[in-house]
Amino acid sequence: MREDLLMESIHRLAIPFGTRESIDRLIKHAAKAQYVLLGEASHGTSDFYTVRAELSKRLIAEHGFRFIAVEGDWPACYTLNRYVKGYSDAATEAETAMNDFNRWPTWMWANREILELAGWLREFNQDKPDAEKVGFYGIDVYSLWESMDEILKYLETQDKADLEAARKAFECFEPFGRDEQSYGISASLYGEGCEDQVIALLGRLQDKWKDAHPEDQERALSAELNAMAVKGAESYYSTMIRHDAESWNIRDRHMVSALEKLVEFHGEHSRVLVWEHNTHIGDARATDMADEGMVNVGQLLREQYGSQVYAIGFGTYEGTVIAGRSWGAPMEEMKVPPAIRNSWEELLHRNGAQDQLLLMDPEDPVLGEITVGHRAIGVVYHPERERGNYVPTVISRRYNAFIYLDHTKALRPLALSIQGYST
Repeated sequence: MREDLLMESIHRLAIPFGTRESIDRLIKHAAKAQYVLLGEASHGTSDFYTVRAELSKRLIAEHGFRFIAVEGDWPACYTLNRYVKGYSDAATEAETAMNDFNRWPTWMWANREILELAGWLREFNQDKPDAEKVGFYGIDVYSLWESMDEILKYLETQDKADLEAARKAFECFEPFGRDEQSYGISASLYGEGCEDQVIALLGRLQDKWKDAHPEDQERALSAELNAMAVKGAESYYSTMIRHDAESWNIRDRHMVSALEKLVEFHGEHSRVLVWEHNTHIGDARATDMADEGMVNVGQLLREQYGSQVYAIGFGTYEGTVIAGRSWGAPMEEMKVPPAIRNSWEELLHRNGAQDQLLLMDPEDPVLGEITVGHRAIGVVYHPERERGNYVPTVISRRYNAFIYLDHTKALRPLALSIQGYST
């Protein structure tokens, strides 16, 4: 009976995706929001990147969206941001600008799909004044050491008192040899952390961009965002060692804070595109994450901004994906097996083996109430353990729209040496 109800609702709401009409309808809905959240069901699927890129291009060109914020490190993404804005001291080739994406998993942003988007953004920005150029920023929390390096580089050209304060703050981290695990153990288990130092440094750099020369404003903003990343990373690594939900919450709250800082910089009504995994952009309250005390970007933004947030989830029935078998392992092209029976992906496949778009109906009592498994593939993936990759989800409460791609293919990393993969 439950299957029949689900299939009825899916059949009523799903339309073929990829046609001009379907994309126009989705753009029309998304364009009403200030925050458009574009998900993905894995970090290694080409089709998710290309569809997000096409939607982003139209929302930028036709509706004035001001920047893209991604699940990536601030320093590496800022290098690419300077390229797409055509700054005089930036790399002249996109591939050179992407060399900073050297932290595992490198394929997430150092790939041909992002290379093509970067080229489009640079061309779009070419004839615009700096204040109107569309940016590309990373809002994640992992860049502890890289962000410290960037802060010191920036402050060497600025106030010497701030430079000395930064050097003193970072001395606290020196005994840990740029090892996050070592720092996390020391801070979490022995109380030997550097929290006070990074909070004080952030206080010194906060909002300095507001008084900077217009040509230096974004560099001053970058220093503040790097300081925020150091603070967030310090909290994240200190908490991660205990393996509880709080480390996840620290990370997602940081991403929201970084996003809000970027909106403030671009103007309080500036409109933003957020590229992150479904587990970050889909409202956590519609999944079992809530039972574990976890929040995420989608939930936090909806709580703060309500209908100004439009979340688009993604899923696939089968195909290939780039991932590793453990953290830091070589990347591989892996087979994505057919979705398990009665998952959202399998139900949509049963509705028709074609790409589909679900525009959620808030009044639909079935998609808004019934919990069904929804596949999530991370940077670490074991296809043979497929049953553990499904997040119980009430789909119309998690997303405003859902893009189902029946068969997908692996991302195209820029790196040439990939086990089981050739470019």
